Amino acid sequence: MEEIISWLKYHSQPCFYKEFFGFECPGCGTQRAFIELLRGNIYDSFLLYPPLIPILILFIFFILHIIFRIKKGEIILKIMLKIVIAIIFISWLIKSLILPQTCSS
Repeated sequence: MEEIISWLKYHSQPCFYKEFFGFECPGCGTQRAFIELLRGNIYDSFLLYPPLIPILILFIFFILHIIFRIKKGEIILKIMLKIVIAIIFISWLIKSLILPQTCSS
């Protein structure tokens, strides 16, 4: 597992928006949060990018729905997607407007 984590850290890409526009995009922190999650550091992962776990849950449910044709799965997916988008937006607002001095690259 450590080899995968090392590979991911080495191949992480910088944020295009942060590099060219000077501010973080709504997805900033995803790579670092995913690496921390792989290490088992759920709390650190959450602090880096709160929407990561809801996104993963949405993705897993989507795959399960494709495989097992879950009853009312489309409705559940739409609701989950709206919740995830709201979490992404709120997280980005907090990170950008309320806590800009604590954000790191």
